[in-house]
Amino acid sequence: MPRYRPTRKCARLAPLTITIALLAGCVTSPEGRSQLALFSNQELDAQGAAAFAELSAQTPTLQGAQANYVSCVADAITAQVPASSGYTQWQVRLFDSDEVNAFALPGGYIGVYRGLLGVAADQNQLAAVIGHEVAHVLAHHANERVSNTALTQYGLGVAQSLGGEQLGSLLGLGAQYGVLLPYSRRQESEADVLGLDLMARAGFEPQAAITLWNNMERATQGATQPEWASTHPDSQRRIAELQNRLAIAEPLYRAAQSEGRRPSCG
Repeated sequence: MPRYRPTRKCARLAPLTITIALLAGCVTSPEGRSQLALFSNQELDAQGAAAFAELSAQTPTLQGAQANYVSCVADAITAQVPASSGYTQWQVRLFDSDEVNAFALPGGYIGVYRGLLGVAADQNQLAAVIGHEVAHVLAHHANERVSNTALTQYGLGVAQSLGGEQLGSLLGLGAQYGVLLPYSRRQESEADVLGLDLMARAGFEPQAAITLWNNMERATQGATQPEWASTHPDSQRRIAELQNRLAIAEPLYRAAQSEGRRPSCG
């Protein structure tokens, strides 16, 4: 388990975790927000690998033009992931399912469901989704969530001794879910802006993230909400937050274009 120096920022965590968080220490997210992290990256990466293998065994995967298209977008995004993150290789799969969904897991795993391609209408919109999901991994949101859950349910002593099976259960990994459980609103907002910057650095048009959310909103009218959108509440608010972030993302996009990063995935 990693050792962190306790900081006064830990006091900003939820009331139930304040006292123990001060003892256990905290880390800082890429956006400067304090996070509780009781588990090592290696533990989370192992759970991500197990979940990806299980899901791949349960759900058919696609090859060919569509899979190559998804991999092209994902590869352009992950090429902008800093080497300091520890994630230098990513596995990408297109799952043969009508579900409108996508995910990224600790350890460097990206899954996209075929149904998402009907809502994310072009490479830029797909990049918005993949960038968002990769941002969750880079911001260690899974560790934060499972740490807070374990602390609340078991206390510090038990939480720190949890094994792989218990840790996977708390993460929502395994046969029952296949992927991570929904993130908090704060984590979603953070992944929105980090993902927007990531897609812009890769050379995708950041404005497409707003178009994507408008598409998601239209897709919910008179129908069941797409799974990916169902875990992302209040679309109008997040559209407004993305619009505010364009002041940062647009210059990143222009710089990427001038440096020759112009993805052409189809």
